[in-house]
Amino acid sequence: MKNKNKTVWSNRFKSKMSQSFQKIGSSIHIDKRLYEQDIAASIVHTQMLSKQKIIKSEDANKIINGLKKIKAQIDKGNFEFKEKFEDIHLNIEKALFDIIGPSAGYMHTARSRNDQVVTDFKLWIKDASKEILKDISLVMKNLLKKAEKNTDTVMPGLTHLKNAQPISFAHYLLSYFEMLKRDKKRFENNLNLLDECPLGSAALSGTSYKIDRTYTAKKLGFKKPTDNSIDSVSDRDFAIDFLYASAVCAMHLSRLAEDFIIYNSDAFKLISFKDSMLTGSSIMPQKKNPDPAELIRGKVGINYGKLNAILTIMKGLPMSYFKDMQDDKELVFSGFDTLKDTLTMSAELINSVYANKSNMLFMANQGHTTATDFADYLVQNKNLSFRESYAISAKLVNFAEKNEKLLSELSLDEVKKFYKDLDKSVLKVFDVKNSMNMKKSHGGTSVINVKSMIKKYKKEIK
Repeated sequence: MKNKNKTVWSNRFKSKMSQSFQKIGSSIHIDKRLYEQDIAASIVHTQMLSKQKIIKSEDANKIINGLKKIKAQIDKGNFEFKEKFEDIHLNIEKALFDIIGPSAGYMHTARSRNDQVVTDFKLWIKDASKEILKDISLVMKNLLKKAEKNTDTVMPGLTHLKNAQPISFAHYLLSYFEMLKRDKKRFENNLNLLDECPLGSAALSGTSYKIDRTYTAKKLGFKKPTDNSIDSVSDRDFAIDFLYASAVCAMHLSRLAEDFIIYNSDAFKLISFKDSMLTGSSIMPQKKNPDPAELIRGKVGINYGKLNAILTIMKGLPMSYFKDMQDDKELVFSGFDTLKDTLTMSAELINSVYANKSNMLFMANQGHTTATDFADYLVQNKNLSFRESYAISAKLVNFAEKNEKLLSELSLDEVKKFYKDLDKSVLKVFDVKNSMNMKKSHGGTSVINVKSMIKKYKKEIK
């Protein structure tokens, strides 16, 4: 009992660990989050040791029952995590000794903390990725609901933040649906890439015990065991991939938030939000500020930082395991928490958006947004090259600007000043709704296209 409070490796050392290193080197305040995965992996590892007759079944049963008791204690908040035992693995092992005695010493047979931690970490990222996938799907469903109500809502499509061509508000929203589809594929791809179990790789060279790594891999939900023991304990690609996918997803949501902030501004007034997604000012009574959207826009900086940090830690790191890797979990946990919060806010923000349809229609008519339609009309009906038609349309725009008219306000006689062989059918091309609905090419903004895509997306997102 006199060694009860010592680390498992203390017999090799003549003096105590420095207090400053104990504080910095301890990761229990971070990796205690892995307790479920650590206990699950330890139970499966113990079952394998018993199956292979490496340890006695009675010892295995004691270990498994003890681990289940520890999990119940942690679940209920009755477990004391101790900094002096460094990490989640040793905290649980020490607690197991307290519960079952010497039989606990058999649990760590044929494994190292090196393969133990990477197994736990992979299991955690599996669970986290599945949770993020559900959150992304909710945002996508909310985009679909909002799009379905706005298929024929005309808004100005912008390039360089200047009015370009009329588009459907639904089509605009579905552009973010496509981005999130790619985000889902990234997380799903990551799940496939990390689906190999490192447990049994031990410190770096494997083990001389006759373990069954396929058994542990399958029991823990992996496709197969990893094929190289050195790479197994050294690999953090799966953590980098998770943070990369998180950063890209957060970037997409940041762009959506920025759009919404601009469209909600007094300069644009294209959309408005429910009061539940707005805040006030401490000094200006009239203000309603889109703070949640601004938080979504800003949170991406945290996700970028976590990705950059782990890439920097791993850059040039020699092969196998090093203490540098201890910080990987804090980075991933924080990246996960940040993205999850961002996705939750984004889902609520999309739900709260209202399209100011009259303002959208008014602004879609500003800036001569149907000028390209006129050029296309000349190509399709008058056998002109597009560059000839472009030049004629540009002259018409100059005329409209000079006379302070919209293209839709021009008379047939005024249009015929720039190309004589025209009839009144040409005036239809200057109507913004007609312009929107003429874009029937695959992926275009016409209502018929948009409705078809919504129907397709609904089947995909179930």
